[in-house]
Amino acid sequence: MERTHWTLDSLNKAYQQGYMVGLTGRGAEDCCFQNDVLVAAWESGWDDGFQNFQQRQRQQQDAARQEPNSNRSA
Repeated sequence: MERTHWTLDSLNKAYQQGYMVGLTGRGAEDCCFQNDVLVAAWESGWDDGFQNFQQRQRQQQDAARQEPNSNRSA
């Protein structure tokens, strides 16, 4: 069995890369890591980023729904 080492720096990088992918709305299948620990860090980052992406989408949709209402009252 091959031992793969990871560092705190590599965990942070994996998390950040996953976060950026999630923030763009891309899928979790874009993970490029093989090591289980780095995959978990990447997926955690992706999950946080994707949640922020979805929240931003909802805010934009809510703003778009409110926009026509404000025009009618003017």
